[in-house]
Amino acid sequence: MENSTPEQNFAQLGLTLPPAPTPAGVYKPCLIDGKHLFVSGHGPVKDDKTLIVGRIGKEMTADQGKLAARQVGLTILSSIKAQIGSLDKIKRVIKVLGMVNCESDFEKHPYVINGCSELFAKIWGDDNGVGVRSAVGMGSLPNNISVEIEALFELH
Repeated sequence: MENSTPEQNFAQLGLTLPPAPTPAGVYKPCLIDGKHLFVSGHGPVKDDKTLIVGRIGKEMTADQGKLAARQVGLTILSSIKAQIGSLDKIKRVIKVLGMVNCESDFEKHPYVINGCSELFAKIWGDDNGVGVRSAVGMGSLPNNISVEIEALFELH
């Protein structure tokens, strides 16, 4: 992976990107400011454009939540490619904020959000693919999505 590009690393994973979502409110999915790409909160969009829904600890297990977080990561990648054309234009992940739709006694928020963080690490490497992060529980999320994640990236 040391000499491969983020696009090559993604291709080696054998995963597919869902369609880039259109905003469900008054906001931009991505915004470039200087050398930074801000990505709005994204949900887990599947290939058929439906959403992964359900509360972790009630309708979904932590493992299912982790897979939903990976799907959010894929959705973010789809928006990045729609905005700037290539994952190779991203130098590194700066920050990830992961929000988990969960029961009040659920405690594995970091485990769930690792689904997205591990994906980014496989694409940009253990150094550039891992940034600072918060993983928090929410009483609800829009449309009952299981996970919402926003991120900040540095551009080349």
